[in-house]
Amino acid sequence: MNYSENDKQYHIQVGYGDVGRYVILPGDPKRCAKIAKYFDRAELVADSREYVTYTGYLDGVKVSVTSTGIGGPSAAIAMEELVMSGADTFIRIGTCGGMQTDVRSGDVVIASGAIRMEGTSREYAPIEFPAVADVEIVNSLIKAAKKLEQDYHVGVVQCKDSFYGQHSPELKPVSYELLDKWEAWKRLGCLASEMESAALFVVASSLGVRIGSCFLVMANQEREKAGLDNPVVHDTDMAIRIAVEAIRNLIREDQE
Repeated sequence: MNYSENDKQYHIQVGYGDVGRYVILPGDPKRCAKIAKYFDRAELVADSREYVTYTGYLDGVKVSVTSTGIGGPSAAIAMEELVMSGADTFIRIGTCGGMQTDVRSGDVVIASGAIRMEGTSREYAPIEFPAVADVEIVNSLIKAAKKLEQDYHVGVVQCKDSFYGQHSPELKPVSYELLDKWEAWKRLGCLASEMESAALFVVASSLGVRIGSCFLVMANQEREKAGLDNPVVHDTDMAIRIAVEAIRNLIREDQE
């Protein structure tokens, strides 16, 4: 589809200039208002389907938050339409499940790359093409986590389309594949499992924009299997604060 500058994007219902070039991307629409509280003069711009958008300011620069819903297909739509609306720098925040036993509940994972065990990215790039985060955003997220004195990990995450394929793989007809690949990802040092980064990283590469991801570790099924402490943590505030601080870093660096 082609859009003029006065049109609203079909799914997210945002017009050109309604968003800043810097956008935080949570999955949950209910998380947007919580994130927008960190902005100055934040206003609700659009509320359509799973896509809620607020725009405000950080350090005098226009920034936005737009929810993407769950999974790669809806996240890719959000990014495509946000880029057509003027955005070019994205930080995905959300939750993940830890995979290495040293990745504990309440920690933050910063994704440097993602395993493309999902379908959306295959309609953008051959499977041989890697899903990687923008190095400037990764470094900015690391700097923010250090400043906020948060325990964090940096590395590869696994992305899938089936939540229950991860949590009850033995019940699926393709359990042989799911279980074998899970073991391979662990042996390769994969930090955590989530659902959007691979699609977003590849879509960003195809569009020539910047993207990074950081996640709250809700729990770790591998720690549970090993009989280790494994509480379930739901508070995403630290991941949000890291993303906001990272955008402040990027604003300063881009201005310099």
